[in-house]
Amino acid sequence: MALFGSSKHNVFQPTPYGSSRRRGRVPRWLVLILTGIVLGAGGLLFLQKSYGPVRLTAEQSLQLQNDLNSANLDKQRLQAQVDSQSGAITEGKSTRDSLAEQLKQAQEQIAKLKNNIEPLVQAIPPDPRGTNPGIRAADFINSDGQLNYKILVMQDKEGNPPFQGSMELRIAGYYPNGNGATINTDPVNVSVDYYSQLTGSAPLPKAFTPRQATIIITQGDSKKPVATRTIRVPR
Repeated sequence: MALFGSSKHNVFQPTPYGSSRRRGRVPRWLVLILTGIVLGAGGLLFLQKSYGPVRLTAEQSLQLQNDLNSANLDKQRLQAQVDSQSGAITEGKSTRDSLAEQLKQAQEQIAKLKNNIEPLVQAIPPDPRGTNPGIRAADFINSDGQLNYKILVMQDKEGNPPFQGSMELRIAGYYPNGNGATINTDPVNVSVDYYSQLTGSAPLPKAFTPRQATIIITQGDSKKPVATRTIRVPR
C-alpha cells in the first residue's frame, strides 16, 4: 500500500546528468562569429600592408604634385611647339603650291613665246659660211669703254645634239694717233641646243675705237674654229 499512498512525485530530468547549465555563459556561435571578424580584419590589414599601394608621406605627396605640375607644363610647351610646327608646315605647303602654280604659268608663257619666236628664228638668214652651228646674227655697241654684244648662234636643224664649245672675239680698231691694233678677248663657254643668244661685254683699251669684230667659235678643247664671222662695229 506504500506504493499508492506515497506523496512524492517523480520530476522529469532532461539529461542523465541533471541541470548543470550555468546562467550567463556566452553562446558558442557568438564566439565563432567574433573570432571570424577579428581574423578577417587582421587578414585585411596584412594584405593592405603587404600588397596594397604604398601610402605616401606629406613630403612625398607634395613632391609628386610638383612633378605632375612640371609634366603638365612640359606637355603644354611641347603641344605649343607641335602647333607651331604644324602651322609652319601648312604655310610651307601653301607656299609650295603657290610657287608650283607660278612655275606652271611661267612654263605656259615660255611655250607661247617659243611658238611665237620659232617663225622669226626660221626667217633669219643662215650663216654665209654654212657652218653648223652657224652665227646667224650679231649686234655690237661701243659704250663707255665697253664693247657690248648680242650674238645669235643656231644649229641647222632642231633635234641635233647640244653643241658645247667656247667663243672669243678678235676686235680690230685704232687709236687717236692713227695706229691700228687687234684685241683678243678671253674665251667664254658656249652651249647651244637649237639656238642660243650670247650676250656680254668686252673691255676696251683707253681711247681705242673698235672698227670690226670677228666672232670665233671652237668646239670642246679644240682650237680649230668651227664657225667664224666678221661684223662691222657701228660708230
